[in-house]
Amino acid sequence: MLHEHFGHSMTDIVDKATRSRMMARIRGKDTKPELAVRKALHAMGFRYRLHGKDLPGRPDIILPKYRLVIFVHGCFWHRHPGCAFAATPATRPKFWNAKLEGNRRRDVEKQKALRDLGWRVITVWECGIRHDPEDLMRQLAVTIQNGKVFEADFPSTPPFPKQK
Repeated sequence: MLHEHFGHSMTDIVDKATRSRMMARIRGKDTKPELAVRKALHAMGFRYRLHGKDLPGRPDIILPKYRLVIFVHGCFWHRHPGCAFAATPATRPKFWNAKLEGNRRRDVEKQKALRDLGWRVITVWECGIRHDPEDLMRQLAVTIQNGKVFEADFPSTPPFPKQK
């Protein structure tokens, strides 16, 4: 079984080699959600840098003027708490739990390091972009300009909660 989604199990319909090729093609940067956020930020007049190699965690988007970084996270890969898209695959759950938990732990460490360097950190979750991109971008713009907010998640509550 490949994964559980909304409480349903699915059997993998491709062989192991094909699945491996498919997983290897998943992009780490310039993903569709990231491109959507970048396009919206640019349209709102924000200027940014990309994939800061000089910063902990290589943030996806850096807004130096606002001393702010944005991570655009896939709900599955970064374990969005309570989100239906963050389900653990039924195949090799021990492997996946360790891998995905490692991603989550690394995210926490890198974001703390950024905050320690004086950066504000925003995480934009893939499900929010899928659900209501216009509202999410409005909230994001307000948060960017509000120098008081030090850390934020968009959306803070997943629009697609896990089913019990």
